[in-house]
Amino acid sequence: MLRLGPIAAAARRLPAGPCPGPLCLAGSRGSFARSWPPAGDRRPLFRQVRAAAAGGERVRVLKTPKVRAGSGGGAGAVPRGTRDHPPAQTALRDRLLSAVVSCFKRHGAAAIDTPVLELRETLMGKYGEDTKLIYELQDQGGELLALRYDLTVPFARYLAMNKVTNMKRYHVAKVYRRDNPATTRGRYREFYQCDFDIAGQFDPMIPDAECLKIVHEILSDLQLGDFIIKVNDRRILNGVFAVCGVPESKFIPACSTVDKLDKVPWEEVRSEMVGEKGLSPEAADRIGEYVQLHGGLDLIERLLQDPKLSQNKLAKEGLGDMKLLFEYLTLFGITEKISFDLSLARGLDYYTGVIFEAVLLHQENEHVEEAVSVGSVAGGGRYDGLVGMFDPKGRKVPCVGVSIGIERIFSILEQRLEASGEKLRTTETQVLVATPQKHLLPARLKLISELWDAGIKAEMLYKKDPKLLKQLQYCEDTGIPLAAIVGEQELADRVVKLRDVATREQVDIPREKLIDEIRRRLEP
Repeated sequence: MLRLGPIAAAARRLPAGPCPGPLCLAGSRGSFARSWPPAGDRRPLFRQVRAAAAGGERVRVLKTPKVRAGSGGGAGAVPRGTRDHPPAQTALRDRLLSAVVSCFKRHGAAAIDTPVLELRETLMGKYGEDTKLIYELQDQGGELLALRYDLTVPFARYLAMNKVTNMKRYHVAKVYRRDNPATTRGRYREFYQCDFDIAGQFDPMIPDAECLKIVHEILSDLQLGDFIIKVNDRRILNGVFAVCGVPESKFIPACSTVDKLDKVPWEEVRSEMVGEKGLSPEAADRIGEYVQLHGGLDLIERLLQDPKLSQNKLAKEGLGDMKLLFEYLTLFGITEKISFDLSLARGLDYYTGVIFEAVLLHQENEHVEEAVSVGSVAGGGRYDGLVGMFDPKGRKVPCVGVSIGIERIFSILEQRLEASGEKLRTTETQVLVATPQKHLLPARLKLISELWDAGIKAEMLYKKDPKLLKQLQYCEDTGIPLAAIVGEQELADRVVKLRDVATREQVDIPREKLIDEIRRRLEP
């Protein structure tokens, strides 16, 4: 049996329900949700053209990729890293999104939307090494465009463009990444992100603590298994690099390499720092002494006394704020799930302060032979300088936010549903209007019209004279709770036989009282 917490339980009360099958999710700022290159699509995809306005810079434009035999591409297929969503999967996705959004609303966020297309210059230079994953386009009017890579940069552009200096927002929408798909891990080229952000000048660490509280609420309520939320601060990392002798110009490349520590051992990270990023072996060794540390308030106190770090202004600021953050998280009662982890770097260029990432430690999948490994399921951080990049006068709006990895969470819940064999509804129909004899189509049409006009969700079979057994079987197969049966005798007596599909009990209800009786039975 699928076990869901308060958020997912609330989702059961939302319209439509899901059923087993593949899921979709991955939303996230930074490395925890990637996307992928096309394959099997006959429409135009990647071409390289020279853009005169870009000073000879090569621009990616959609062009048809070649489909290898046996790759599953071609007519009748979807591009690699994308997929169709049947009703059951769509219902599950909608319920989960609605449940997560209800948490965002509980914290006072308002919804916004932005175009799926952005100007190329808006996105370039904001994602570090991941810039290469942006889908670049060129429209017929000559504008250099790109598909949005995440929801954070468009939000910053929106704030600057509309001169908004204070906002708490959420945004649920699809984003696109030209990466290699790993669909078994919930990684796609096209996927949903589910973001919550707080913009504005506030006292330190109060909004940051709320973002971490939101992640804790959602992951706890969904009962996905044990998890840990790693936190760090870009200022602490930059301070570490500085005291270890790394030139400032190499802070971002070093940061991107450190970000791989959750996937590869330190020896490989060190090798990349020295061999590819140009750091000295001595500097890499000194970095290794710091970035392999993790703990809580005790570690923060220890680093505040570190003879080198305590002399670095950035590191001292970051550690001071980290200490304050842990004090607030203690008041929220969630520090048992928080780990101060100096290996957390998050590869995006726009982070300026606190960064965090939620990771599932294991899955409680009793019915599945292999545990579902999906890695990070939420991530975010503070980006105080991003809005200023889009403001003509460089005015900054401090921001902090989090993105929930919806696609990956879908992958877990879908497999659980499949293993449990539980059937969930894909429609919201409340009543099936049925007739037991022939030549009663006009009676069905009249009754169903009355139900629709009263706001009741009703269906009927599209045959003139369907067998009653078939109509009742349809109710059981689709989970419709009530059947309103009108036959010759019911018409003569001006009643409707109302049948409870689950118990198979039925009772005659006067026609004029039918609507009220249906509403009474459907009340939670």
